[in-house]
Amino acid sequence: MGRAITTKGRQIDLKIIGMTCAGCARAVESALSAVPGVHTAHVNLATARAAVTCDARLTDAGALIGAVERAGYRALSDAANTGLPAVADAATDGPEAELAAARRRVALAWALTGPVALLMAAHMLAGLAVPYHDWVEALLALPVLAVAGGATYAKAIKTSLHRRPNMDALVALGATAAFATGPMRLAGLPLASYAGVGAMIVTFHVTGRYLEARARGRASHAIRALLELGAKTARVLRPEGEIEVPTAELAVGDLCRVRPGEKIPTDGVVLSGHSAVDESAATGESIPVDKAPGDEVIGATVNATGALTIRATRVGRDTFLAQVVRAVQDAQSGKVPIQELVDRVTAVFVPAILVLALATFALWWAAPDAMRAIALWAAPVLPWLLVEGASNLTLAVYAAVAVLVIACPCAMGLATPTAIMVGTGAGAARGILFRDGAVVQALRSARAIGLDKTGTLTLGRPRVARIAPAPGWTWDAALALAASVEEASEHPLAQAVTAHAASAELALSPCDEFQAEPGRGARGRIGGVPVCVGKAAYLEEAGVDCAPLREAVEQFEEEGMTTVLVAHAGRVAGLIGIEDTLREEAPAAIAQLKALGLEPVMLTGDNARSARAVARAVGIERVVAGLLPGGKRAAVQALRREFGPVAMVGDGINDAAALAEADVGIAVGAGTDIAIESAGVTLVRSDLNDLVAAVRLARATFRKIRQNLAWAFGYNLLAIPLAALGLLHPLIAEVCMAASSINVVTNSLRLRAFGRARG
Repeated sequence: MGRAITTKGRQIDLKIIGMTCAGCARAVESALSAVPGVHTAHVNLATARAAVTCDARLTDAGALIGAVERAGYRALSDAANTGLPAVADAATDGPEAELAAARRRVALAWALTGPVALLMAAHMLAGLAVPYHDWVEALLALPVLAVAGGATYAKAIKTSLHRRPNMDALVALGATAAFATGPMRLAGLPLASYAGVGAMIVTFHVTGRYLEARARGRASHAIRALLELGAKTARVLRPEGEIEVPTAELAVGDLCRVRPGEKIPTDGVVLSGHSAVDESAATGESIPVDKAPGDEVIGATVNATGALTIRATRVGRDTFLAQVVRAVQDAQSGKVPIQELVDRVTAVFVPAILVLALATFALWWAAPDAMRAIALWAAPVLPWLLVEGASNLTLAVYAAVAVLVIACPCAMGLATPTAIMVGTGAGAARGILFRDGAVVQALRSARAIGLDKTGTLTLGRPRVARIAPAPGWTWDAALALAASVEEASEHPLAQAVTAHAASAELALSPCDEFQAEPGRGARGRIGGVPVCVGKAAYLEEAGVDCAPLREAVEQFEEEGMTTVLVAHAGRVAGLIGIEDTLREEAPAAIAQLKALGLEPVMLTGDNARSARAVARAVGIERVVAGLLPGGKRAAVQALRREFGPVAMVGDGINDAAALAEADVGIAVGAGTDIAIESAGVTLVRSDLNDLVAAVRLARATFRKIRQNLAWAFGYNLLAIPLAALGLLHPLIAEVCMAASSINVVTNSLRLRAFGRARG
């Protein structure tokens, strides 16, 4: 889940300041991509972040920040490379400071625009003639544009100078054109004054930006909520006594005292004390977990009852919380494949609107009667919106300004990343971690799902159920022989054998020349004699005759047990039957996956008989058993040829190849690190109900993306022609433009309900 650091380079995250629309994001992305040594650069408008993969030998954060600044924006780097979000200066760059500045601009704009609106209403609706009306309107409008709209104009000028005009450029140009009609009318030119309209355009624009920023702040709640989970200080035991230090200063090996009701400061292991720990913040599990010496604890969880002394095992970027934050951040910063269409459109959107506005102005000025006829033909129900009795110049300005301010590249730019941001954040709140946005789209498209048996459909805590010794052997001698070899293995079945031998207090013998073959068995020499432990086929390849225990093998497997044979000096010595407990939620989860249209298939290295027994219990009809790691990967490929996109769920090292091969790999959180690293989705709770929730969340997120894109594209396709035909007042156009962005964000925010619906 961590940040990739490979031979090709590393990932550098930047906080981008000053982006307002999709054109901004694309401009920053292009600037970063042009830096020598950069492999990929992804800029997310919704999170205002850039994720850059680069060759550390050729570039660094300073070079990237310089490229962003040359493009007309600002950037902040996570200089400590901790994997947590870059922390802005709260006084100048933080989101709260930005929101406060936006709030001040809105207050100033409305304070001056309110009187302008009253003057316009009195003149247009009541026919009241206010002395020096045009002068008063222009004088009140000027500070709205210059002060309240100052940030908009600054960004418009900067991006235009860099030949990448953005939405601010459209608004600034439209507001300026409208305002300029005031001085032009005062100078005696034959056109109506829209100076007040220019002020209202800026006012509605800054108000819309403020409301959008507030909504986007709610959308980015996931990262802030995760960061707030962590403890701020820790009680560390030092030679001079117990002292309180910031958690950032903790080091591996530090001893920490955690009192009842306090948060556990970092990941560690209990040295002394007994308590129940509320781990819901990390795993979503509401029932407190008992902790005793030797048990692991997770930072940010809450010690409920007794006092604990823990030894820190992971601190800083290596803690569970930091990994979760990075996983969510990476997911929110990545791009969904469908975003490619939006990128192509936004690359030419603003220049195209500028050309269209110029063409609109020219056509209304040169041929107003023809344009009016086209407008009446195209929208006969809206003739009342056309300006009656206006001069050609007035009509031209009216329509051109409407075109400039109605166009909304921001809605298109926010449509996808906002839905991804809220969806992945909601998943994190429930313990479902998506690696990136592409995984969301892949999981939504999956038509079949492969499931490992041990540790996925079962609890992954196998135990020895029965032992059948071969003639001439006793059960304890056969068990001790097997445990002596398996003691060196980390496989769950091997651990079950050694644990059972330990509980029986059997003496084990030293094993030399130990060799393990994943998914098959292990061998070694005990007292110079070769010993094999594993599947029947593995022993038979070594020349062992397993016939004496063939019937016992079949009986154990029919009862759903995994069978492990042990041979000594080329002769079979005994049979060990191992069983695992089925996950309680597995049958219901499989039924729900089927209801969602997914075909569940068990892919397991276990024998066919025991695999089918477990499959029957959970409701899976298709079973592919006896698979080695490479076989699972081939099975995933076969499922893809038959069904299309495939998801794979697993937890062990032997699942890593299949997880990587699948269109989307899903690792249960209790699994191995290599399985989690190979997967695109991690289920922190190891709960199959969360597997169902992940599929539903991916589909719901993609529905929001499609809804947002349909709205954003549909809005622009409908509104821009209406504006060009003079059927939209510039004020209505600006209100609609602001509303379109806010609508996209608020629609995405509905996904937050998934985070509150814990299973």
